[in-house]
Amino acid sequence: MPNQTEPPLTGAAATRAALLAAARAEFAEHGVAGARVDRIAASAGVNKERIYGYFGSKEKLFDAVMQIALDEVAEVAASAGDDPVEYVGGMFDVYLRRPDLVRLLMWESLHHRDGSLPEQSWRGQRCRDKAAEIGARLGREPSPEDARLLLTLKGLALIPLALPRLADLMGLGLDDDPDELAAMRDTLTAFARAALTAPASLPASGDAADRSVGS
Repeated sequence: MPNQTEPPLTGAAATRAALLAAARAEFAEHGVAGARVDRIAASAGVNKERIYGYFGSKEKLFDAVMQIALDEVAEVAASAGDDPVEYVGGMFDVYLRRPDLVRLLMWESLHHRDGSLPEQSWRGQRCRDKAAEIGARLGREPSPEDARLLLTLKGLALIPLALPRLADLMGLGLDDDPDELAAMRDTLTAFARAALTAPASLPASGDAADRSVGS
């Protein structure tokens, strides 16, 4: 059977796609405040007025870029419920291949915004579903701890690549050493496996505030 490919975009769809691609690179490099619409337009090969015509403002263009980035994160690798350990490894692989995605997530965390992204409730439900899959995998009733665990797993994969200078200070060559990157991945998955196979070490509920150190 011959390979089927999507037909090339034309007209307004092609212009919008070019703007999103150029904006993604610009925002990943400079953040929201430092990004310039004239550079985005020049990179996309269009007049900068097209940005306002399609998206309304630089901030809304950033929102459109982040929608795509967050969808990529949500769809990454295997389901967390299928194999939480490999989920961590898969997340690390994607962040390694897509450093612009790491940078966008970091810029998003620094960007003050009012309200939420379009379709935020749908994305939130998808995250909650993934958290519930983890709880089911661990054989327990759904609880807020499942969301905390999912966030922790995502953080395990992200932090080594989000803090490259700290990694340098520790003597880890995560910028350019394939062997070190492979070792880092092994460490992350081993850490996740040890935690997930020792359920007694994980809180069963969100009642940590009721327990005191040394009790």
